[in-house]
Amino acid sequence: MSEDHVAELVELLQLERLEDNLFRGQSRDIGTRFVFGGQVLGQALAAAQQTVDSDREAHSLHAYFLRAGDIEAPIVYSVERTRDGGSFSSRRVVAIQHGQPILNGSISFQQPEHGVEHQTSIPEVPAPDDLEPMRHLPPDELARLPVKLQRWLGIDGPFEFRQVWPRDEMHPVKRPPIQHIWFRLTAPIGDSAILHRALLAYASDFHLIGTATLPHGISYMTRNVQMASLDHALWFHRPFRVDEWLLYSFDSPTAQGGRGLARGQIFSRDGRLVASTAQEGLIRVRNGSAAESPAPAP
Repeated sequence: MSEDHVAELVELLQLERLEDNLFRGQSRDIGTRFVFGGQVLGQALAAAQQTVDSDREAHSLHAYFLRAGDIEAPIVYSVERTRDGGSFSSRRVVAIQHGQPILNGSISFQQPEHGVEHQTSIPEVPAPDDLEPMRHLPPDELARLPVKLQRWLGIDGPFEFRQVWPRDEMHPVKRPPIQHIWFRLTAPIGDSAILHRALLAYASDFHLIGTATLPHGISYMTRNVQMASLDHALWFHRPFRVDEWLLYSFDSPTAQGGRGLARGQIFSRDGRLVASTAQEGLIRVRNGSAAESPAPAP
């Protein structure tokens, strides 16, 4: 089953080319109400990659989520070839459904070169082999949830996650806005760096904005909470494989005005910083009570 889920995700990132700068992708229902944001990010990157020379690698992606995506409809990706310079190429991508944009993005590519180098250190956390896999809800508790949510919480997906500090999304408690999660694909794939980057773009949307809810004892499953990703930034630093363990280290420096900001750093198991992320998301508590007493800062 793991190999089937991974193959399905890889196929999802193989877009149909309609014209030179126009591509079409399908959607995968993973139990979310709307199209998963990571899917649109991964497909947008895959579309833009097909319009640049193969020796130019994506190093940054910046996107705004404009509308919720329809899981039942394909997504068309229109790529604008903004600039091709001596070392860098820039692309603008618009994801379109039902005649309207659902995402605007800008992606920059660079021809590999050598330069000065430094990085922050990987956090001192337990290795993934020393942590328990994320647990599914008991069948009787799962059965009481809406069908969509059952699919989200009850199936084995293409990624495996192991939390350093596990959290019960059904019964969240207040804690500082920091978390560390190991993740990897559940089956090996080939060596294409392009595919590994698209898959990391997909996975980078997991758990990110949820970090901003930690101090308030709420989650996406809290009945009076409305959450949605507003934008997403992703920087690729060093080579990596998504079918090997990666540590996603999150923090949230602020939440205000119905919005929360979260940041992430992704490390390989041997300590290399391979990518960084940032995301602002909508976090509305309808009666305001859940957010009145945040947890103390670490």
